[in-house]
Amino acid sequence: MKPLDFKVNGFLFSGISAGIKKDGKRDLGLIYSEIPAQVAGLFTTNTVKAAPVQLDRERVKKGLCRAIIVNSGNANACTGSPGLRDARKVSSLVAKRLGIDEQLVFPSSTGVIGSRLPMNRIEEGIPRLVDQLSPGGWMNTVEAIMTTDTFPKVEVATCRIKGREVKLCGMVKGAGMIRPNLATMLSFLVTDARIEAPLLQRMLKKAAEMSYNRITIDGETSTNDTLLLLANGRADHATLNRMDRDAEVFQSMLSKVCQGLAQSVVKDGEGATKFVEILIRGAQNDEDAREAAYAVAHSPLVKTAFFGEDANWGRILCALGHSGVSIDPNRIDVFFDRAPVVKRGMGVGIQAEKKASRILKKRSFKVTVDLHRGKSQCSVFTTDLSLDYVKINASYRS
Repeated sequence: MKPLDFKVNGFLFSGISAGIKKDGKRDLGLIYSEIPAQVAGLFTTNTVKAAPVQLDRERVKKGLCRAIIVNSGNANACTGSPGLRDARKVSSLVAKRLGIDEQLVFPSSTGVIGSRLPMNRIEEGIPRLVDQLSPGGWMNTVEAIMTTDTFPKVEVATCRIKGREVKLCGMVKGAGMIRPNLATMLSFLVTDARIEAPLLQRMLKKAAEMSYNRITIDGETSTNDTLLLLANGRADHATLNRMDRDAEVFQSMLSKVCQGLAQSVVKDGEGATKFVEILIRGAQNDEDAREAAYAVAHSPLVKTAFFGEDANWGRILCALGHSGVSIDPNRIDVFFDRAPVVKRGMGVGIQAEKKASRILKKRSFKVTVDLHRGKSQCSVFTTDLSLDYVKINASYRS
């Protein structure tokens, strides 16, 4: 199988070990655009926001970016004004080394909450980080953003816009503290497409709504969630500034890449042994479908039943009953893959449950709930809740 090519015209990448992580693995990464790139961004909805998130939310408003500097092993969250000064200093040091405007540098962090950044180590690492920038350094950057991830999560795609080939590459980190509103993740996408920032922002929001905002592992929303998309225009096609046919082509590619990245996060969920799609159909409206899907996907009792490979459909109905969604318990149907376990709110028998239990032994399966209340539907991807999840998070700081 031919290896994926993550080289994007006009972008350079690097990743090094600066000594932030105790295990000596890569922990400092850099993405650099040789020319100013249009930028779009989405960030955590948590009221408690990490210092780099606070900084980036202001800088993204100008619609331009040259560099993303990211560290793992330390979240720089809940560090007050000193943490904000540290984030500014990191971006200032990178800007000075690259010879660019500091406002075009976006810092990002992930890791343990509540500790100041080890600024001496970062300051010592930045010159090496800049010196090692190269078109082929993509995977080094990917490794540098990982924390409890067990594998690198990347996607690449191409399309044609106005006769020119356009490339899009994406990376994401995340395995725990995952729920809608971006989850605890960092995700960076780069493209050589030429798209103005306002349109790019609308495109990213639409793609995120059907990808990053359709996953959950443990129902937690982090302090550091950051999703950035850079477009440097090196593909040299006519500028896209509205949703025409060419823009729809790019939107489709962007959405597909984001969906692939988001699903890889769920597949790597901390301690997860199951990858599960929850499909709610027959809801009165889209909001009801969404709320019902998350009620099931977030439920610890449902998720532990998945881990135990127990077709305990009663837990699913229980979750629906306290979701706040308008339901008629006597009209609900439930399926594991295509096997029915509930019809009109009642179990269909022990033989059906045995068949469903065999389905739950698979690594991946689908739970479909038909509310029979309307025509709206929503899919959410989730995991089981295992003993290893508890172990990983019980010792996260040690």
